[in-house]
Amino acid sequence: MASKRTSVRGESDSNNYALSDSSDFEDNGHPRLSKRRSSLFSLSSLSSAEPLPPPDEKDFIAFTSDDRHFSLLRNLHMADFITLMNGFSGFYSIVSCLRFTLTKQTHYVQRAHFFIILGLFFDFFDGKVARLRNKASLIGQELDSLADLISFGVAPASIAFSLGLQTTLDVLCLTFLVLCGLTRLARFNVTVANIPKDIKGKAHYFEGLPIPSTLWLVFSMAFCVYKGWYEYEDGLPGPLLWKGKFFEFHLISLFFVIQGCLMTSKSLKIPKP
Repeated sequence: MASKRTSVRGESDSNNYALSDSSDFEDNGHPRLSKRRSSLFSLSSLSSAEPLPPPDEKDFIAFTSDDRHFSLLRNLHMADFITLMNGFSGFYSIVSCLRFTLTKQTHYVQRAHFFIILGLFFDFFDGKVARLRNKASLIGQELDSLADLISFGVAPASIAFSLGLQTTLDVLCLTFLVLCGLTRLARFNVTVANIPKDIKGKAHYFEGLPIPSTLWLVFSMAFCVYKGWYEYEDGLPGPLLWKGKFFEFHLISLFFVIQGCLMTSKSLKIPKP
């Protein structure tokens, strides 16, 4: 049976386990599993609940030694499928942006905003399901990070591009946001065990803004669409600097750079509720 170690899961309200450092192995050769618990959407009723039981040795063997057809799908938990719906929502948001770029029909970009919000719902709901079923997932942490990158990193950047942030420097600013989100999630996965925690294993603070905080950009862009402030109507708000030159860019693209810096900041410690 794997030994317990308390740590904090990723950006969403769910609970599961990830591999500890390379030196933390049991005598039978199987790595110990450490619990990771999130608190971005934690409610008092959830944070006061008893921790989920750790997966046993069967869960690890199932992912490494099961050679049946569709063995990966067989070994996913219900909470994992809900996390995958978060990834689906992010991808469909990106597809909606592409349709808006091709057709200029605003209902497509509105749909893109909607699916990001839907992804936020799934990001919250997977943890609720894990608790209701009292079942922790072995790969839920990794699935959660990848789904969050799609829904709250790539999808918002795609909306911004479709609305008119399309110059070379604009795209670099959007790329910076996505890469900062990617780096922030990777850093969390490897440093979460070192963040100070209370007696229940809940971390005291976030290191930098969590990646779902890009929602303020999503809501801002939704407001711009409502007002007609995008490339195909009244134009984007704010000036276009150095227009006609190679390094022209929209001033508002700097908000994406600022957001990326806040996500990767180590000195910015945001207390958890």
